[in-house]
This record gives sequence, structure tokens and C-alpha cells, in this order.
Amino acid sequence: MIPFSPPRIDQKIIDAVNETLRSGWITTGPKTKLFEKKLTEFSSQKATLCVSSATAGLELMLRWFGVGEGDEVIVPAYTYAATANVVEHCGAKVVFVDSDEDFLISLKAIEDAITPNTKVIIPVDVAGFPCDYDAIHSLVSRPDIQKCFYPSTKEQEMLNRILVLSDAAHSVGAWYKGKRAGNLSEISVFSFHAVKNLTTAEGGAICLNLPKPFNNTAIHKTLNVKSLHGQTKDALAKSQAGSWRYDIIEPGYKCNMTDIQASMGLVELERYDTDMLVRRKQIFDAYKEAFSACEWAQLPIYETNDRRSSYHVFLLRIKEITEEQRDQIISEIFRREVSVNVHFVPLPMMTYYKNAGYSISDYPVAYDNYSREISLPVYYDLTDEMVKTVIKAVAGAVEEVVF
Repeated sequence: MIPFSPPRIDQKIIDAVNETLRSGWITTGPKTKLFEKKLTEFSSQKATLCVSSATAGLELMLRWFGVGEGDEVIVPAYTYAATANVVEHCGAKVVFVDSDEDFLISLKAIEDAITPNTKVIIPVDVAGFPCDYDAIHSLVSRPDIQKCFYPSTKEQEMLNRILVLSDAAHSVGAWYKGKRAGNLSEISVFSFHAVKNLTTAEGGAICLNLPKPFNNTAIHKTLNVKSLHGQTKDALAKSQAGSWRYDIIEPGYKCNMTDIQASMGLVELERYDTDMLVRRKQIFDAYKEAFSACEWAQLPIYETNDRRSSYHVFLLRIKEITEEQRDQIISEIFRREVSVNVHFVPLPMMTYYKNAGYSISDYPVAYDNYSREISLPVYYDLTDEMVKTVIKAVAGAVEEVVF
């Protein structure tokens, strides 16, 4: 069976983790600080804080911005649960909006959903393809939209408009108009989960690009405190001679990254552009070449004049089929010893959100995209022969079920 998305665990990763274990420093320490520095250099944001997950990073930033009861946060219906769950955690209202045919959040739907209670928009770079951030920022900066923004915290007053919090969980290494993901909005959050292109097993990073008068270095320090129980010193700082004393200045959270995780990330980041992304693009291109000849295949957009994907997930859609037929095709592909997946079941279809009153009928494009989508395997160790096997299995399954 060809697996769907196993992590890349080679000798370099094993050696790096072993080195960290032998160092005696396994929690947040020098490796994590170095990883933050390297990530800042890689994507050119102003500061980076590594955390235990992208989910934790998103929630930390919503809480930093003061999002709470009575506030609204606009989220695409087509995303993973984390994007919306963090809004629920903060006591705010999730406002789902529809997508466009490219799987990304609809600008028109965002505009229609904005109210005086809107505090944040969370665009999602689905499959690693960046959203149109210039258009989103132009929208929230429009005088009539800004006029309806009512700040309730110091941070909201300083920004004086809706915050664009990028869910960049899929898009490390992607490009938009000459800039990398992580540097496309005032705040972006990466994921380093086990299935991501760049993995630390679990983990994430908050990328800060806040405009003046914000001080991104000072905010990094504030978030560092928030991520560690409101403690004024982390373990590395307390380990310095005579520096054991610390204070708790707020009831913070526990979502710091460890040096074990960061040691994996440092290896992956060093070879990311020249190795990992090169191989993933080769696989994307092979799928594109093979399925371009199939009249039933709708191929994902992953490169344009001003945008380039991180090649995270290949979102193949089958034209003119039902959700039931898609599921039958997936079963047939598995029968042919190939693992595939679906990204994503829109959140209004999930029990919690259905019970909260959301209906998938309000998001027809998101549903159509989902109902015909099959995610194909894309990972570093997927060989050319395995790619051919995937292509043959998918084509055979479609022919078997549809024709």
C-alpha cells in the first residue's frame, strides 16, 4: 500500500534529535531560539515565536488582539477545524463564508460578512496556495470598512482596522508577489505537524509583521510570556547564573516548542528550498502532466504569474460527479493499494457546527469543491514509480466508477 503522507525521517533528522537528547537540553532552549531566528530570515518577517502547534498560535494571537464575547471572526467554511475552533475557545462568533473555485476564501463573501462586530479575518492558504492578500488588505483598509471598526482594546486601537490573521499552516515556502508566506499579512501562523512539508512532529510558529506603531520585538516578548503560563523567564533564561528568580504576571498558557522539535525543524529548513520543495514540485508536475490528458480531471492551480504554492496537497477534482461517486472512487483507489484523502470536509457539515446552526447549503462553492475532491499523495520519499502507480490507480478507479 502506498501511504498518503508519511513524515521524512532520515538519518539527518535522527542524528539531530539524538544530539539534542544528549545535550541534556530538551525543552525550550538554544535550538528553539535558533529555529526562530532562521525562520525569520527565511520568510523575512519581523519576528517569530515558535509554539506547540499552529492551533495554539492562532488562539494566542486572537487573545492578544482582545477577541472575545460579542466579537465576530470571519473564517472560510472550507478549512480544517482548528481555524474555527480557536474562535470558539475565545468566546467569539465564527462567521463562515464561502470559497472561490480555487478553494480560497471569497473576497466578495468576506465583504458581505463584515459587520461592526468583525474584529478578525482568517484567510487560509489551502493546500499551500496563498490567498490574495493585497485584495484582502485593500478591503479592510477601505475608508467605509474602517469607519465601521470599533476597537475595544489597546491593540485594536493601534491597528484601527480588522486584523488579517493568516492561517498559513500549509504554505511555508510559498510565494506571493515576490514575498514568502509568513510575510504576507500582519500576523501569519505556520504549522509543523507531522503531515506538513516542514515538520517538527508537532509544532507551529507565529510570524509577526505588525505595522508601526507596533513594536514586533516587544510583542514577541509578550507572546513568549503568554505561551509559558505568564512566566517572565523561560527555562533558558532561568538557567543563567543567578537568574533563577521569575514572576507570574498573568494566567498564561502552556504552548511552547521544545528543542527536540526545533532540532528537526532546523534540519528541514536548511534543505527546504533546494530539496524538499524541489521534489514536491516534481510530483505536482507529474500529476498535472498525466491528468491534463483526462477530460474528467479538474486540476488545481498551484502556480500563476504572482503566486507559487508550497506544493503541500494536490487537490484533484473529478468533473460532474456526486459526493457519493467521489467516495466510491476513493474506495476503488484504496482497493488498488493507494492511499488518498480529502481536504477538507467543510466545517458547516461537522456535527458541532451543524448543531450550532450552520448549514452547508449557505456555502455552495465550498460544498461543490469538497464533493468532487480527492487529495493525492505528495511527499519526499514518493518515488517516480510510486507516482506512476498513483496515477494509474486514480485513472482506473474513475473509469471503473464513472464510466
